[in-house]
Amino acid sequence: MPAEVTPESTVRPPVPPLTERQEARRRRILEATARLAGRGGFDAVQMREVAEASEVALGTLYRYFPSKIHLLVATMQDQLERLHGTLRERPPAGETAAERVAETLMRAFRALRREPQLADAMVRAVIFADRGVAAEVEQVSRQTTAIIVEAMGGDRPTPGQLAAVRVVEHTWHAALVGWLSGRASTAQVKADIETACRLLDLREAGGPGSA
Repeated sequence: MPAEVTPESTVRPPVPPLTERQEARRRRILEATARLAGRGGFDAVQMREVAEASEVALGTLYRYFPSKIHLLVATMQDQLERLHGTLRERPPAGETAAERVAETLMRAFRALRREPQLADAMVRAVIFADRGVAAEVEQVSRQTTAIIVEAMGGDRPTPGQLAAVRVVEHTWHAALVGWLSGRASTAQVKADIETACRLLDLREAGGPGSA
């Protein structure tokens, strides 16, 4: 009789830290992926082409990233980390949490707008991701949350503020998908983000639902 599969048994063991050489190889892979996606979008990212462009063996590439979806989601995580670094060097200047977060997300949107095919490839990967990529998608979500919380400023956010942050994240993602599919203009993206971000100030000030 097969062993019972529990949620705990499906959790992958912790991945040991990469060596300096492995990290350099991973960096080449992600940079090659971004270049290919930037030129031709989702369909241009093929594992063999990525392996050749990053000068690693195909088998090695699969050890780092089991699928194209894993690879593109990791590329999004990498792009978010770069954005986070830029924001730390030049923080948003708004007076309220809502203004600072809206400015931060619009800066992120403008960066994605400069490379629409890369943006489309990464967003498609997140949409197509199944349970096998859940850990990587969760990392993207955590990075997005960290960027928003840091832009808010102040100390540790309250549960009410974190609930508002989740709404902002959902709005950001939906607005980006709408823009990439041609259903939302840049002005609409800005309006939607600013509207959602106002929830952060309501929660901060003890407004509706903050208890």
